[in-house]
Formats: sequence, structure tokens, C-alpha cells
Amino acid sequence: MAAPTAYSLIATDLDGTLLRSDDTLSDRSLAALARATEAGAQHLVVTGRPAPRVRPLLEDLGGRGLAVCGQGAQLYDHGADRLLWSVTLDRELAETALGKIEAEVGQVYAAVDQDGVDGLTLIEPGYLMPHPTLPAVRVLRRDDLWCEPISKVLLRHPYLSDDELASAARMAVGSLATVTMSGPGTVELQPCGITKATGLALAAEHLGLTPGETIAFGDMPNDIPMFDWAAHGVAMANAHPELKAVADEVTLSNEEDGIAVVLEKLFAPVRPGPVSAG
Repeated sequence: MAAPTAYSLIATDLDGTLLRSDDTLSDRSLAALARATEAGAQHLVVTGRPAPRVRPLLEDLGGRGLAVCGQGAQLYDHGADRLLWSVTLDRELAETALGKIEAEVGQVYAAVDQDGVDGLTLIEPGYLMPHPTLPAVRVLRRDDLWCEPISKVLLRHPYLSDDELASAARMAVGSLATVTMSGPGTVELQPCGITKATGLALAAEHLGLTPGETIAFGDMPNDIPMFDWAAHGVAMANAHPELKAVADEVTLSNEEDGIAVVLEKLFAPVRPGPVSAG
């Protein structure tokens, strides 16, 4: 059954967008997504979280299909519990990039997301997880971060803001990696050229859908490539100013079910017209 609107693909970020601040999904958001999928649209999670940290949320959403994880570095098939596609960040390049950043801004604290459906999040001494609910393993020294292939590096600075750290990192890193800012306390290094848009495009190709059929929701600058790719980009009221500047629409905040507000209008129940006495 075809979707009753121009949008057959609904791409949503998680943190600060679909999820509330306590990492839960509201009943209203779940109902709005269910109505859209019943109408023929497909919901695709597009997140910076690695695949192992997305699996429980996909269970809550009831989805058995695809998810774009790791800022676009992973295409995860939830039904088969496997990665259809993944790109790793070269560990020597990552270590070099960290050195260049620290030469500019002083000490940073680092963490990594390991590749794979069972990859761990490793954090070095001094690194504080921006999402305390997400599991992580603390290692004794930075060298321990590089023990297995990784999809990205997460950075925090003792006093620089996220915007300041991201800007300095871009200047220092150059083409060694892509620098993204995906949430409070979350500046990341990922493989060069990889963005949410690359993962979204690959997922859409698998699903037989196009940018023109896609509506995307987000809240941070790492969602800008996704908005550029999709036909319509919707920023949350709590979104970063850089994302709002390129959005086609601004909805209510994640705490106010901003995604549901938009979807309820797009996928409103069709009311039967008057019966002719004819």
C-alpha cells in the first residue's frame, strides 16, 4: 500500500530528536510512527549510536528492518542482527588525529566505539559518557582503545565548548577524518567522507526509495548532510542553530513529541466522505 503523502521514508535521529531526555520513547511518538508505517511509509533510524547501542531501541520500535548507525558508518539489519555494510576508522590515523588536536587545544579525553554488532564502547581515564545510560568499558590507558577495529572516536575537552572543540578539531585533522558534533558533550571523529547522508543513501537504495520520497528529522549539526540529501528536513525546537538554519521546517522539541506533531498531520486518518443518495 502506497503512503498517502509524498514521503515514503521517514528518517529520524534518536538523541534529542525521537528520544526524550531519559532515553525513552513516548506513546504518542510510537503511535504516530505506527500509523505512518501502516499507511505504507518506512521508518529508518539514522543515528550516531553504534549498532549494539541501537538494538534495544529497535526492539521497542517493533522494527525488524534496517538502521543507519555510527554516523553513517554502519548499515545494520536488525532482523538478521548483522551489519550489511561498515566502514572502520584507521586506528593509526585516529591516533595521529588525536595528537594533532591535542597539539592545538591541550589534553582531550577520548573514547571509541568498536566495529561490529557486539562492539564495545571503550573510554579512557577522565572521559565522561554524555549518556550515562549507555554501557561503556573503562580502560587503563589510551593505547588500550586501539585493541580492535573501531568505527569512530569520541572526544571531550575539560573546558572548551562542543562548538569550540569541533572547530579546532576540523582545523587540526584536515582530511584524516570527518569531525562531527552530534549532541551535548559529543564531538566525534569518523572515517573521512562518511556522514549520515552516505548511510541514509545506501539504506534508501536497499529499500528502493529516493531522496525525493524522504523526510528527515534531527537536532544537531551532524544531521545537516541528512537534511541536504532528503527532500524535507525538520529540525526540533531544541535543535542546534546550525541545523535550524538549513531546515525546511522547525517542529516542537523532542520532549513535546515534535516528530509526532508532524507525522500526525502527514498521515492523518482518511475520513470517509458523505454517501451519495444518488
